[in-house]
Amino acid sequence: MPPDTASTDTQTTITLSHAELVALWDKHTECEFHPEKRSVDDTMATMTDDCYVNHVPTMAGGYGQKLLSQFYGTDFIPVTPPDWEMKPLSRIVSVSEQSIVDEMVITFTHTQPIPWLLPGIPATNKKISIALMAVVRFKNGKIHHEHIYWDQGTVLKQAGLIGDTVTVNGKQYPAPVKGAEAAQTVERDSARLHGGSA
Repeated sequence: MPPDTASTDTQTTITLSHAELVALWDKHTECEFHPEKRSVDDTMATMTDDCYVNHVPTMAGGYGQKLLSQFYGTDFIPVTPPDWEMKPLSRIVSVSEQSIVDEMVITFTHTQPIPWLLPGIPATNKKISIALMAVVRFKNGKIHHEHIYWDQGTVLKQAGLIGDTVTVNGKQYPAPVKGAEAAQTVERDSARLHGGSA
């Protein structure tokens, strides 16, 4: 079925159904990450002209089709490590808000620079696992924006860029940041919540 439309004197608003929101977002991420379907053009085709993406911890992304296309083409799609895995944990879909919130765990080996995640840092060859949340809003039948959140401290810890201790006023203290166990705990708790094994 075609998306619902509501016409006014000045514009036509397209409202996607639950299934349409999910299908569009899944297509978008497939064009970003699937080894055989990665495509900047196909990714951008799912987004509005005034789209934007903000990877909040590093502020990586872009505003508008031109800048965001450049970002996807240089700093995002081509730099995905070969062993990249995404495990979905939960999803909230709101038809009234035209939004999706996805929670997932991402695991990979840092075998090449990843500018959107660790800008300016060369490959560390470290295994990294992080819990990540994507807040996605849609407008007129396409993706308008994405806010992507994760704990950058745990990324730096696992990449070997933060030690086990910090020094404050000449004294050493345990660094207040966790490594892969942070994502593992989220994954375990999610499995228990949904009736799976820990």
